[in-house]
Amino acid sequence: MDHIGKALEKAQLGGDLDSRDETAEAPIPASVFCVFVAIGRNEGERLKACLTSLQETGTNIVYVDSGSSDSSAQFAAGIGAKVIQLDMSVPFTAARARNAGAAAAKAEWPDVSLLHFIDGDCRLAEGWLEEALGVMQDRAEISILAGATVETHPEKSIYNMMCAEEWSHEAGEVEAVGGIMLVRRDAFDQAGGFNQNVIAAEDDEFCIRVHQSGAKIVRLGRDMAYHDADITKFSQWWTRATRAGHGFAQVGDLHPAYFKRERLRTLVWGLAVPVLGLIGLIIHPLLILPIVALYGVSFWRTRANLAREHPDSKTKGPYAFFLTISKFPGIIGMGRYWRRKLMKQDHSIIEYK
Repeated sequence: MDHIGKALEKAQLGGDLDSRDETAEAPIPASVFCVFVAIGRNEGERLKACLTSLQETGTNIVYVDSGSSDSSAQFAAGIGAKVIQLDMSVPFTAARARNAGAAAAKAEWPDVSLLHFIDGDCRLAEGWLEEALGVMQDRAEISILAGATVETHPEKSIYNMMCAEEWSHEAGEVEAVGGIMLVRRDAFDQAGGFNQNVIAAEDDEFCIRVHQSGAKIVRLGRDMAYHDADITKFSQWWTRATRAGHGFAQVGDLHPAYFKRERLRTLVWGLAVPVLGLIGLIIHPLLILPIVALYGVSFWRTRANLAREHPDSKTKGPYAFFLTISKFPGIIGMGRYWRRKLMKQDHSIIEYK
């Protein structure tokens, strides 16, 4: 087995791939044709870092701009990327932007066999593309490949630290990965691309459909991209949690088995328990105390679980607290989805930046 095969075998067993390993210097296989599809809006310096990291690989780039008021599109054009300006008169979703980028890539380079999606607030890890393309060349059964997304500034805020914990995943074969992924064109076409009506967790929804076709989705245990969440305010975190709740509801409506546990927890702790607390408060003020105690128990159980999963983490307490209260914005997001669906309204994107 060559070094790429060994690397994948190690990743599937849960081992880590050192980004300084010799695989990082392997040449890009000539038999595969990859195009980057980057999406963004007003990402500023982060977009410049993103596109520069892509440019350094020597790979073709499509940049889809979603109504930026800064110089994002001009910068992208200046480094040779094909720029697509999304029509903002139509409701925007990240899924729609990625589909537009994929369509442009296939039109511009008809022989493209792989599409690498990346967000404009992420920088590609050095050596990732060479290794990933080698794996895709050797393992035809893999339709989607990803690696680790690393938060670049976890020390900047507790919210960034939580993002760093959230993106810490085991390597191996998985059911879904995030929006930064390497996808075979034929798998993308067979799935019909991203569902552009899904405004949150559209990457999960896309992966679910690919996985249901029998294709394999694999995450390697090495750095793929460096992400700058830049969440510094409670209001941003709250909006992001609301967006997650919307994703639980919408993706769960399309695929009932997915996000089932997340929906149940949100319904219980974000709706049922508060309603019981309100009823108890009406009957007698002291009846609110058992409800408060329930949330305390939930907090300590969550903290204990985090301690088992991330024993070296310094954010177990704060992370457990925010996970506990996240059910409140989560239920708002779920309610927003169902209200709009019942009223047959468009699902507009929920932005936290």
